[in-house]
Amino acid sequence: MDISINTPASPLPTERAYSLSMVIRSFKGRRDVEVHLFRSRWNRSEESESDYTGLIELDASAPKTVLPEGRKVILESFTADERDLIINYLKEQYSTRLTAINSNPLSFPVPVGLAGFTEIQPGKDAGFIEFEKIPSYPLKFPLKGYFDLSRHLPLADED
Repeated sequence: MDISINTPASPLPTERAYSLSMVIRSFKGRRDVEVHLFRSRWNRSEESESDYTGLIELDASAPKTVLPEGRKVILESFTADERDLIINYLKEQYSTRLTAINSNPLSFPVPVGLAGFTEIQPGKDAGFIEFEKIPSYPLKFPLKGYFDLSRHLPLADED
């Protein structure tokens, strides 16, 4: 399994700034399925009390009382400690099933209009893995993974 943790070139403006994905060797009849991991819930106070100045491109036409678009991208992201806990969990539980784990720092400011994974509805080929529903899930924060099977090759070639 290839583990790639890219570190930022300069200090990040917030602790919650890391994306994380994994590649499953074989999943639902597809090969090398990329799954984007994210925090699926957070406290309302965390969302409303956060200072997004400099973290998100602000829409000048939006009223100042409206929380900025793009905030969910940050709230769904991980701290470095959470990222490391997840990577260790994945290595222990799924090392034979995964081909890669990748982590990158977010780019700031987050662009206007960028939606979070929590805003996506599952579809015919896309859905979520809900880790906290797995009885052996040990982490203290909710974790989900988003996948889109239409972006991956089938396991067997169809003639």
